[in-house]
Amino acid sequence: MPGFDRILIADWSASGTLSPARPSANAIWLGQTDRSGTQTHYHRSRASAEAAIAQAITKAEATGESLLIGFDFPMGYPQGFAKALTGQASAAAVWAYLAVEITDEAQKNNRFDVAAKINARLGPLFWGRPAHLPLPALPATKACDYTRGIAERRHVETLVRSAQPVWKLYTTGAAGSQGLIGQPMIHRLAPRAAVWPFQPPAQITLAEVYPSLLARAVKADPGAIKDEAQVRLLSRALFTLSQQGQLAPLFDTPAIAREEGWILGAGHVAALEAAL
Repeated sequence: MPGFDRILIADWSASGTLSPARPSANAIWLGQTDRSGTQTHYHRSRASAEAAIAQAITKAEATGESLLIGFDFPMGYPQGFAKALTGQASAAAVWAYLAVEITDEAQKNNRFDVAAKINARLGPLFWGRPAHLPLPALPATKACDYTRGIAERRHVETLVRSAQPVWKLYTTGAAGSQGLIGQPMIHRLAPRAAVWPFQPPAQITLAEVYPSLLARAVKADPGAIKDEAQVRLLSRALFTLSQQGQLAPLFDTPAIAREEGWILGAGHVAALEAAL
């Protein structure tokens, strides 16, 4: 496969408030690497970050450069969920459903209400919420049995054990909330890009990433903010592999990934670390 001219990595957030004016942790960071070097940018809101991402896509469309954008949230769910929810075994159908159901204005969102609504239909899958929210269909702690139906983990999460299950919505490492909030954005961006692994890579490609694959390098980095270091290092590693013609193995996935999604770089930590 051809290399990418630019790599953009987004460290997302499902926060219900604006992030501090001063660049901070646990907020949205974008890291970008191309032949001119690496830059990182801090965003206080999802709207601001999405506008910057859309602008990067517009630039790529105008110049013809190839662009890979990685988002650190799940783009799919364990096998069977999409069909149960939408009638189609398609992650894109879930994105479309969430684009209708999720409201995300002025950094306020209804992700817990939507998760409770889905649980009420399909049984307890999502869990985790602030204790003060009166949502009986959404357990505050893990109280779900995944042994008789839809699995707790996607196939890729059985390989990357440190990745949190997509159903976890609250407290440390709750990527599930970011998925509920982020997938409507993927729905909006998808007409302008290929979304891998549901589609083959193209000039403009969106993919799921997991910056903690580079946990050792991030821990050793002198940067003060972990989120900034993650997007900076991962964008650099992927760009280096791309320029060396060594990115193709990272896009090789099992068939189940076309329904569940996949983490770009899963199983290739050594290659990513060596590319730094």
